Amino acid sequence: MLPQKAVDGITFKIRHTMLAVSNLDRTLDFYTRLLGMDIQRRRDTPERNERVGYVGYGNEDDGPSLELIESAETRGKTNLAPWTGHVALYVSDCYQLCEKLKAEGVEFVSGPAPNRLGSRDIYAFIKDPDGYILELTERHKIDQA
Repeated sequence: MLPQKAVDGITFKIRHTMLAVSNLDRTLDFYTRLLGMDIQRRRDTPERNERVGYVGYGNEDDGPSLELIESAETRGKTNLAPWTGHVALYVSDCYQLCEKLKAEGVEFVSGPAPNRLGSRDIYAFIKDPDGYILELTERHKIDQA
């Protein structure tokens, strides 16, 4: 079950994060082929000149998704407006994944490297095809002695 919280009898959990994309097919390929996500759902809305895809790990009801929207305003744009923030993905072996991504020509912003001196936690920041920043994080629990 997803982490959730009830406030005044209403349950909340994170469902998805929306990203505007310039080419839905290219972006779906990036997230599925290189990052192992599943296409959870696709929807075309011709009357709004819009294509939408949801990606994530497993079923969209079992975990948070990315909602990717290609619209008339974003289609074919080479530079979408920069956004503050990023999407973080847990990965079990950051160094191994980064070698694969480098071989595929993925642009790195920083890393891979330990997130602070002496830490076993590893991070890297990369860009997706539309320039959104993704944090790849290999996080280890602190061993209790």
